[in-house]
Amino acid sequence: MISVKQINEKDIDLCYALDLSTISLWSKKQWTNEFKKEGTKIFGLLNANLVIGICVFQVVIDEAQINYFVVNQKYRRKGFGSYFMSYLINKSERLNLKKLLLEVSQNNLTAERFYSRFNFTTVGIRKNYYKDGSHALLKEKKLTTK
Repeated sequence: MISVKQINEKDIDLCYALDLSTISLWSKKQWTNEFKKEGTKIFGLLNANLVIGICVFQVVIDEAQINYFVVNQKYRRKGFGSYFMSYLINKSERLNLKKLLLEVSQNNLTAERFYSRFNFTTVGIRKNYYKDGSHALLKEKKLTTK
């Protein structure tokens, strides 16, 4: 059974472990700080009771920034990521948000194709943003409010 639930600070170790085994983006301290940011919600994608994906979602007035989105590699290309993103888009529309924003490395073609399927378009570039010198593509999805 696939479901999504909001997770909290007691799940920092779980978030850090999943991050470490996938994209290794944040330190444990950075994860701790994410849970403290105003307007930030952290969602877990569950398969039965196992967290297989995480999204850090920060609402600012009438838009939301997806600061982190990952699905465990073992569960990729099976529809779990699409389920998760559809959930986030629907939740954003129910919150009457006008748009979703995110950034992705220009080198991450798989993620870029994934986001394009949900009509995220590139609206800007942060040059030499990542440690490897690659650029960050700034993506935006305009939402229809319900």
